[in-house]
Amino acid sequence: MTKHADSGYSYLKNTLALILAGGSGSRLQSLTRWHSKPAVPFGGKYRTIDFPLSNCINSGIRRISILTQYKSHSLNTHIQKGWNFLRPELGEFIDLLPAQQRVKDSWYLGTADAVYQNLDIIDNIHPDYVLILAGDHIYKMNYALMLEHHINTGADMTVGCIEVPVAQAREFGVMSVNEDNWITRFAEKPAHPETIPGRRNVCLASMGIYVFSRDFLYQVLKRDAGQLSSHHDFGKDVIPAAVGQYKVAAFPFTDSATGDTAYWRDVGTVDSYYEANMELVSVTPPLNLYDQTWPIWTYQEQLPPAKFVFDDDGRRGMAVDSLVSAGCIVSGSEVRRSLLSNNVRIHSYCEIDDAVILPNVEIGRHCKLRNVIIDRNCRLPPGTIVGFDSEEDAKRYYVSSAGIVLISPEMLGQSLSNVA
Repeated sequence: MTKHADSGYSYLKNTLALILAGGSGSRLQSLTRWHSKPAVPFGGKYRTIDFPLSNCINSGIRRISILTQYKSHSLNTHIQKGWNFLRPELGEFIDLLPAQQRVKDSWYLGTADAVYQNLDIIDNIHPDYVLILAGDHIYKMNYALMLEHHINTGADMTVGCIEVPVAQAREFGVMSVNEDNWITRFAEKPAHPETIPGRRNVCLASMGIYVFSRDFLYQVLKRDAGQLSSHHDFGKDVIPAAVGQYKVAAFPFTDSATGDTAYWRDVGTVDSYYEANMELVSVTPPLNLYDQTWPIWTYQEQLPPAKFVFDDDGRRGMAVDSLVSAGCIVSGSEVRRSLLSNNVRIHSYCEIDDAVILPNVEIGRHCKLRNVIIDRNCRLPPGTIVGFDSEEDAKRYYVSSAGIVLISPEMLGQSLSNVA
């Protein structure tokens, strides 16, 4: 008999969210030199993990475990400082589950193995449903709707999916569905992705969001753990093996108001990270950070307001079409189409255009910057010019395929005094 989600949302109390936050994020270059991907700053004042965590809280899910592995210190610190407001006596929690060789002499070997190695902890919590999330995607989503879909269809497993252009689909799991949105085929990062029927330029891609009924999750993970040829990964192994044998449903992620594809960004490369941040400075950004009905929670350091000083010709402190975070001082410089994170100090006579500047950066006088990402804790010497000659930039910095220049403290010959 098919179960039905009750109108009181009590099933949310019986759901455990697992956030996979152990990836090394090598495609982000030096941004993940000392940090895991979910700990990378985004949007001026947030970390990327704040988005799935906020989605959980706003959706009514308050039992959350975060699976960590790679260079997790700054992520752990962020969670401890900013996400300790839940009430354990009410059954609410956010737990950190580091790789600790609980069932074998190895660290997490893949996304499925990470969950498998914590099955005893999951069993102690005894949820009815397990919601598995990636910790490094930017979006706002009501997970309650996906859980309702999973329950009402009687699915064993449900995969969140979104439409993407064919050119991007090779980086995702791509699925085919029938008229009732049951998945009929699934391929992880295919060389020739299958398009949506009648739409030659669009594919249906996995968001890396899965809902499992608890007993089914135990079943497929234990079977996968015994497969010596497996990568122990949900996209490469678990989902393809389940399709055709079990009831695997697709849940299209759409805008509830328009029915169009909803906002979702994978910020796993330097270019995609830059583009997603730069979208926020547009007049009407596709991601609304000012939505009071769906706030993005985070740890907020106590900082003074942003400040702009000097109003002389040739030395005017100003920022246009930009986001400027707390603790920033723009002193006699012009900032355009840029995002300044917390505690950025820009000295006089600078021209900053199309820049993403991470926390605790200081920019000396007479600098000219465009199309750049400045990593946290950088101290740019006076007179630095970047973004005007890609060949010269590449001799010292990282230049992406789209021409975005990434600058880190190491590239400047500076030590890291603070990697949090």
